[in-house]
Amino acid sequence: MGASDPEVAPWARGGAAGMAGAGAGAGARGGAAAGVEARARDPPPAHRAHPRHPRPAAQPSARRMDGASGGLGSGDNAPTTEALFVALGAGVTALSHPLLYVKLLIQVGHEPMPPTIGTNVLGRKVLYLPSFFTYAKYIVQVDGKIGLFRGLSPRLMSNALSTVTRGSMKKVFPPDEIEQVANKDDMKTSLKKVVKETSYEMMMQCVSRMLAHPLHVISMRCMVQFVGREAKYSGVLSSIGKIFKEEGLLGFFVGLIPHLLGDVVFLWGCNLLAHFINAYLVDDSVSDTPGGLGNDQNPGSQFSQALAIRSYTKFVMGIAVSMLTYPFLLVGDLMAVNNCGLQAGLPPYSPVFKSWIHCWKYLSVQTLRTSMKEPTG
Repeated sequence: MGASDPEVAPWARGGAAGMAGAGAGAGARGGAAAGVEARARDPPPAHRAHPRHPRPAAQPSARRMDGASGGLGSGDNAPTTEALFVALGAGVTALSHPLLYVKLLIQVGHEPMPPTIGTNVLGRKVLYLPSFFTYAKYIVQVDGKIGLFRGLSPRLMSNALSTVTRGSMKKVFPPDEIEQVANKDDMKTSLKKVVKETSYEMMMQCVSRMLAHPLHVISMRCMVQFVGREAKYSGVLSSIGKIFKEEGLLGFFVGLIPHLLGDVVFLWGCNLLAHFINAYLVDDSVSDTPGGLGNDQNPGSQFSQALAIRSYTKFVMGIAVSMLTYPFLLVGDLMAVNNCGLQAGLPPYSPVFKSWIHCWKYLSVQTLRTSMKEPTG
């Protein structure tokens, strides 16, 4: 949060917490993108193999080992592995929940503590918004330490359902075997492979998102009750009954479309950018040894740095694309709590939006007005 201009642009609401939260919130999407690129990586060209150390026969590509897959392993080990991923995902969700809780309260415009006036390095007056720790301390003062975990239960259920759904889909619609590309110059074949794998991951992500979204809506509403000190949404079952009675079936899917669009843009953007960078900009001839030719004891050392660079490329692309898709996340979260009978979703905190497109246009106009204001000195 840190220093800011006297008025914060709506698109930047929860910016610092949002970017940190994106690292945790986009874990499943990032894992999916990393998995696609890892499976699509080409082996070293055959003509570079060391003459006295012939390359072994190509092995079947390893399955992705990330929380988004939810289905690593096969046979008797598959249920155990899936349960392990659910447990690990629950731990990460619980640890990151206070950060995402603070981010959501900032997104809806709840600022119980006034910003402090200070000066930046250029001597210009700026407003310093409360940091995450300051905000979290305020929540503890009001609700106690347990208050930092308001809305955690439906979030845990949502993430578990998403993981199980992806694992089940992998069993029903198993991915095709990935054929290794023998020639790195055959970019057309490699690109087709990335497109095919990304399409498969997109299908799983969209289905799991749609099934888990009702629990996401309940979690968001439980958290924003902090603003008006309401107790309308207290449990999962009672919340389901209230939403169905007041809003019907569609009430469980408000804000779904921007979330789906964000997921699709993230997967395609991350996978394609990582593919083109790794294919055209990363040189396999770079080595750990002087001269870049490896040695008799370790003929494959010439590829170690290239593999490391590719790993960092996927990581950096995930962060960059997450920043670009943050507006979709913001609009989706605001729509989930808009006009639901809670103070945080009604004026003066928020206008009543007719659709997510109305919300997007409103935030865009407000951001433009904020950026056009003359800075105060």
